[in-house]
Amino acid sequence: MEKKLPSDLDQIVASFVKAQPLRLMFQDEARFGRISDTCYCWAKRPIRPMVQAMLTHQYTYAYGAVSPMDGRFDSLVLPHVNGHCMNLFINEIAGRYPQENIVMVVDGAGWHKTEFKLPDNLKLHFLPPYSPELNPQEHIWDELREKWFHNIVFDSLDALEDQLVTGLQALEANPTIVKSITGWDWIISSISISISISIAN
Repeated sequence: MEKKLPSDLDQIVASFVKAQPLRLMFQDEARFGRISDTCYCWAKRPIRPMVQAMLTHQYTYAYGAVSPMDGRFDSLVLPHVNGHCMNLFINEIAGRYPQENIVMVVDGAGWHKTEFKLPDNLKLHFLPPYSPELNPQEHIWDELREKWFHNIVFDSLDALEDQLVTGLQALEANPTIVKSITGWDWIISSISISISISIAN
């Protein structure tokens, strides 16, 4: 994908109805539940920290899309992973960037292949099969879990969702951190090449 992305973007950009600036986004979903995530933590000697653990099968889902070029991150918390929720997310993102053409890179999950009526300013582009390592959005989930979910027990699903929203909003408000996590060289180069080609045409 690293080698093909510039040419793929060139073809996709040419297919938009209206010529507008390009925004390349990488999208993914993540499940967050009341099964606690325990891990090592720092403590002064001789204290041995103790944390609670919980095994409750209640879940909610975060939909996220990151723009590696400028570190913009957009998210929604939704109750399921399915075509209906994905459609809600797609329309929300298209509405947040009405003056830009969006290429949203997604994986091959079944609900990503629903026959959506896509907004005029958004196109989907699929990752190769079994290649989550090519999706920088995966690293945003890692950051979110590490900073906001380790060693925490939630009394209710509402409490978990409140914490999830807090973490998502913190990331949305900090594009510098997001860009440092997701601004991989091959992605930035692909965007730059595609923009140069678009200007030349």
